[in-house]
Amino acid sequence: MTRAPQAAPADGPGGAPSRPPAKRLVVTGDDFGLAPEVNRGIVRAHREGILRCTSLMVAGPAAGEAVEMARATPTLEVGLHLVLVRGRASAPAAAIPGLARADGRLRDAPVASGLAWFFRRELRREVAVEIRAQLEAFRATGLPLSHVDGHLNVHLHPVALDVLADLAEEFRIPALRLARDPVVPALREDPSAAGRKCFEGVAFRALSRRAQARLRGRGVAFADGLRGLHRSGRCDERWLERTIERLPPGTTEIYLHPAEEHTPQLERIMPGYRHRDELAALVSPRVRRAAERAGVEITSWREIAASASRPRTRQGSAPAGAAAAASAAAFDGGRDPA
Repeated sequence: MTRAPQAAPADGPGGAPSRPPAKRLVVTGDDFGLAPEVNRGIVRAHREGILRCTSLMVAGPAAGEAVEMARATPTLEVGLHLVLVRGRASAPAAAIPGLARADGRLRDAPVASGLAWFFRRELRREVAVEIRAQLEAFRATGLPLSHVDGHLNVHLHPVALDVLADLAEEFRIPALRLARDPVVPALREDPSAAGRKCFEGVAFRALSRRAQARLRGRGVAFADGLRGLHRSGRCDERWLERTIERLPPGTTEIYLHPAEEHTPQLERIMPGYRHRDELAALVSPRVRRAAERAGVEITSWREIAASASRPRTRQGSAPAGAAAAASAAAFDGGRDPA
């Protein structure tokens, strides 16, 4: 039986046959510098798997080791994992007394902190001091800055984001994570915690829209979408394979938290996270084959920034009141979404 002739592909610019929109994927490992097990997991995921990028906690307990490992692995792109709660400050504690305790530890209450930043001018000043200190600490490593993201996605809090926008040109921030992870596919995969996922999806999409508008014209690139926010700490092989197979056209970031061991320290910081499963997923041959079958190009933040000159759809900024309400609650840390 003969087949009916296939319709010719529609012509693209200049009469050339148009091609299907490209699918590009940047895979990022968060929390570089948090612990030696995390550092080893990230470097292994890069050398043996699909991870191209990581984000450094510049004041993390193992940050010095992480920097040395990055210098020895120049193909691993490194960005800043901005920490404003639940971590150690980079600025002197005396300079940020409302943000950090006397021992240099940042406050542990993300919701209360996020609300206070809106209403207390001195705290907004301290947030700016700490963000500059972390960017300066990153610059001092000598590593090229690939992008900025945040612990608990705190970089999208309007107070923090406005500081980053003001510093974007000075520190040459090439790209920034937007937390636009669609809720419906996440609920199809796992319907648990539906209320939290729906709230996070709406809140972070509004904050991401505001961030994109605020950074327009400052040379900062973004991915078109994100995966991993609603699956934080549980991105195993099956999930990663299926997610890659279903990626839409455009550029998507997937972020994970790989580590070679799940130690008591990591369990205390991130209870229930399956760090070793996420590492196994990143180095899995099945996952790599899924990307090949789906025609997904594994890319990086630096490559996204280099191609960011293409026209982008204009989007409006979320109203200030909506941003305030969304950001204050979105950074709650029941499960660390970053």
